[in-house]
Amino acid sequence: MDYVRLGRTGLKVSRLCLGCMTYGDPTRGPHEWTLNEEASRPLLRQAIEAGINFFDTANVYSDGTSEEFLGRAIREFSRREEVVIATKVNGAMRQDPNALGLSRKAIMTEIDASLRRLGTDYVDLYQIHRFDYTTPMEETLEALHDVVKAGKARYIGASSMYAYQFCKALYLAERHGWTRFVSMQNHYNLLYREEEREMLRLCREEGVGVIPWSPLARGRLTRDFDEKTFRTETDQYGKHLHKGLGDADRRVTEAVAAVATARGVPRAQVALAWVASRPDVTAPIVGASRPEHLRDAVAALSLQLTPDEVAALEAPYVPHAVAGFS
Repeated sequence: MDYVRLGRTGLKVSRLCLGCMTYGDPTRGPHEWTLNEEASRPLLRQAIEAGINFFDTANVYSDGTSEEFLGRAIREFSRREEVVIATKVNGAMRQDPNALGLSRKAIMTEIDASLRRLGTDYVDLYQIHRFDYTTPMEETLEALHDVVKAGKARYIGASSMYAYQFCKALYLAERHGWTRFVSMQNHYNLLYREEEREMLRLCREEGVGVIPWSPLARGRLTRDFDEKTFRTETDQYGKHLHKGLGDADRRVTEAVAAVATARGVPRAQVALAWVASRPDVTAPIVGASRPEHLRDAVAALSLQLTPDEVAALEAPYVPHAVAGFS
């Protein structure tokens, strides 16, 4: 496993980040396809043994149980100082009016709750899960700065939003001397490349690490276009993300299949190799519900696509409506 700096920081992360939305009590949250703790533990251990030191979760994943599973696995299979834990804040964890968003009250409450569930004194990367239109950006940024100064987070990051919003946040942090976002977790894969228009260029100019979520388009790039799975049938958010897929998207999946067949490798390796090879990408966030998912993810880092293969994979793409910001 190779390790790279996250943006301009000195923090070294593995070239793959394991997304932990897959791990959590399936009875506590909207994702019926999540794995319980017994099924999650072998995969978390496999990731650690493969050299992955970067793990991403969120307070809302399976009502906090994803954080609990991850924290217990790290204590058993690794050492806290050897891993990079990232979690997120914004989604509602209760029913009261202050239970969601990025107000000072919400941030200060949720960082402590996440630390309790993870069983640690700090997280390495504390991320805003989405943009909060109801809270002044200055309030959010100052609260995150105070979380860092209190030693509860080492760095802060952001997730899917418009480039102008992220640019404003970077400007305000610099203007006030507050802690700056070091990473952007955005929606980016062969079926959704709208981030190339502005966000990736902004991150490049500002030295911000890019850790894309859903690099395999929730598995759609790993199978035939019309093939259904339990997750595609029950994942309501995934249906929203990929609503109205057309012929161009079908041709993208067919291009992935053609390259994979010619190379004699699984489609997942080709699709992930493309994301990982993009010059602005630090570490794709991969999900894994079976051992072969992790094996394919690691193998993808060694798969060198030719310029002709890259051109074939990219050629069918057409502009898409913005998706993943909510």
